[in-house]
Amino acid sequence: MNFLAAANTSSGGWTMIIWMLVIFGVMYLLMIRPQKKQQKQEQQMRENLQIGDEVTTIGGIIGTIVTVKDDSLIIETGVDRNHIKVTRWAISQNNTANEKLAAERAAAKEAAEKEKAARREAQGKPAKKKKSKKEEEKF
Repeated sequence: MNFLAAANTSSGGWTMIIWMLVIFGVMYLLMIRPQKKQQKQEQQMRENLQIGDEVTTIGGIIGTIVTVKDDSLIIETGVDRNHIKVTRWAISQNNTANEKLAAERAAAKEAAEKEKAARREAQGKPAKKKKSKKEEEKF
């Protein structure tokens, strides 16, 4: 009888260890890994800053990069052309890169729509007519 009780407790210990490993694995996949990926992207963005890029700092200051040094940048802000020296880690966004990315996505979407329309015409189907904004507001 004691032998059976000992077998149950030892298997319960292994089950507990396995569950803790599974929970840690899920936490790693859902929390730690995405955060490291985001930090890597931010670091790459900060390393690729160039003169002339428009950036936003973590404090909300928007300016254009005038000088790039190892660990700091000098940005020009406002109409008065004020210069502010900031560290690289204080840059939260590269607005120039974001605008380029948005333009590339819009061009790719437009090219895909043209290709789809060309395929429809090749198949002999009539091209879909886009609704104007006034027609969309009616519905």
